[in-house]
Amino acid sequence: MLLTLENRLQAALSAYILDRYGAQVEVVTELPRQPEHGDLATPVCFSLAKTLRRAPRQIAAELVAELPPVEGIRSLEAAGAGYVNARFDRAAYASAVLAGPEAVSAQAAKVIVEHTNINPNKAAHIGHLRNAALGDTLVRLLRSLGRTVEVQNYIDNTGVQVADVVAAFHYLRKQGADAVRALAADPGTRFDHLCWDLYAEISRLFAAKDRQAISWRAETLHALESGEGEIAELGAVVADAIVACHLATMRRIGVAYDVLPRESEILKLRFWSAAFELLKQRGAIHLEKAGKNAGCWVMPAAAFGGSGDAAQGEAADSDEEAPDADKVIVRSDGTVTYVGKDIAYQLWKFGLLAGKDFGYRPAQAPAAAGAWVTVAAGGSTDAPAFGGADEVYNVIDVRQSYLQDVVRAALEALGFERQARASIHFAYEMVALSPRCCAQLGIELSETDRTKPYVEVSGRKGLGVKADDLLDLLVDTAFDEVRSRHSELGEAECREIAGQIAVGALRYFMLRVTRNTVIAFDFQEALAFEGETGPYLQYAAVRAGNILRKHAAASGGETEGGDLPPPDSLQRHLEDESLWQIVLKMSMSRWAAARAAESGEPAQLARNAFQAAQAFSNFYHHTHILNEGDPERKAVLLAIVRLAHRELADLMSVMGMPVPTRM
Repeated sequence: MLLTLENRLQAALSAYILDRYGAQVEVVTELPRQPEHGDLATPVCFSLAKTLRRAPRQIAAELVAELPPVEGIRSLEAAGAGYVNARFDRAAYASAVLAGPEAVSAQAAKVIVEHTNINPNKAAHIGHLRNAALGDTLVRLLRSLGRTVEVQNYIDNTGVQVADVVAAFHYLRKQGADAVRALAADPGTRFDHLCWDLYAEISRLFAAKDRQAISWRAETLHALESGEGEIAELGAVVADAIVACHLATMRRIGVAYDVLPRESEILKLRFWSAAFELLKQRGAIHLEKAGKNAGCWVMPAAAFGGSGDAAQGEAADSDEEAPDADKVIVRSDGTVTYVGKDIAYQLWKFGLLAGKDFGYRPAQAPAAAGAWVTVAAGGSTDAPAFGGADEVYNVIDVRQSYLQDVVRAALEALGFERQARASIHFAYEMVALSPRCCAQLGIELSETDRTKPYVEVSGRKGLGVKADDLLDLLVDTAFDEVRSRHSELGEAECREIAGQIAVGALRYFMLRVTRNTVIAFDFQEALAFEGETGPYLQYAAVRAGNILRKHAAASGGETEGGDLPPPDSLQRHLEDESLWQIVLKMSMSRWAAARAAESGEPAQLARNAFQAAQAFSNFYHHTHILNEGDPERKAVLLAIVRLAHRELADLMSVMGMPVPTRM
């Protein structure tokens, strides 16, 4: 309702200003910090004053006196040097929000959100959890606002990281596809964890510039890209098994996907070949004939605004030297770089590869129920239509900014300027560990590292935290806390609640800071029941649920039911400013979602959710709800509790946080 009234007021002001002054200005509204300043305010008169060359206060007075009535707005007043403050019709507003959530209009434009995208060469780590939490929250956020969203998890099953592990199995361990298939099927083997160690082992050879290992990598990479032979079969076994592990890990935190596009199909179906021809025809790339890039197809640095950061290049495409000028798209040996294949993929997402599409079959991994996976041939005729987006979000860490710039530049060079603008790099910073977290995980640190605010991790060096290990430890820690509080519960129920608390703690911790902030993960901080944490939000929702259950038990009524207080009763009781403010605070979920989507910052949603939980907790501590003697006031209080329970649950649902039955 808050978003509806904001939109109504903005539309009314825009129409009035155009009609009265012949001016078009952006009408910005804000929530006043002090209740005495009204329920909504706008500084539009300050912007208008520059155009009209008049005092903002004078314009505000005219506007307040002349603006036609706006449904749901009780009054307007000029304030300060030129603000316009609006006050809502409290009874009408409360009746609307207490009756239930507003319907959301579906939007036809299609959005693709690509996230997670873990190289299928080893276990997922803590950084991947931030990617998945951000991506999944973005999906939920957009869907809550009526957007049509397709969720993609790109599987780079022919890239250099997969090649490294396949080379380790083939050349170091002397194991073929059948032996590795048996390993992956063994319930006693955590296959992704085994590959974690194997990847670190062969990476040490590369770090030492072992020539034989480097030749293994090149041979394996060629085999994977061709898709033929024993090594290619081994690569498919490894990648498919690791993907199944990743999907199971992400399902633990409530993350799901619509389609899993695989790089192997991009190659087999010659998506890249089609993109390559387009790039050559339109002069977006050229064949370098001299220098270090001789024989390579490159995109000139001028096309994407400069040379890029060397560190970003290494992080994004570690199989080649960091870029310092032109970007190599196809190497001199004919293999395609990561960014080349990504250009083809981005073109497909927008439906720009004429006549090119994948085949699809239902994903077979148990954790991928409902998802589809790409195939080169023999796809299902029942598959939905994928791709063809109007807008694309690529959720990839900030170190990939350079390559994302190259992809956008390629679209622009091909003449697809609208799609280039609609290619959004949803960037985020890395996840590190607090020294205290390292100690809990048994990671030995140097004296220097122990004094740092956070410790960086490295998959290549084998130093890091596997996502499943982190989740297991969070669940175990939460389980001990639940058992200490609820000795009457059985172990299975305690374990279920602990899992919900762990997921809530993790997801909120990953969302609560802005995307451009490094996260130093800390168990104790994440699982705290007080402060800005997931469990604090969950606890507020549980309290609201407990009040409703106790009332239902005492009255024989329904937990979520209850008659809506009549408007005259609401009007009387909401003259109590504290009750009115809690109604406002507990009715902001859709407004908060719109603000977070507009800013592209899930941290804003997390912050609003925390403030709502704080407001309800204060209300809970200072209001005698179940013991209220006045039946009419009690009905209003219970209606507010139902509102709080619904809104907190909605906010947490958008953030992918479960609501436990008890804490």
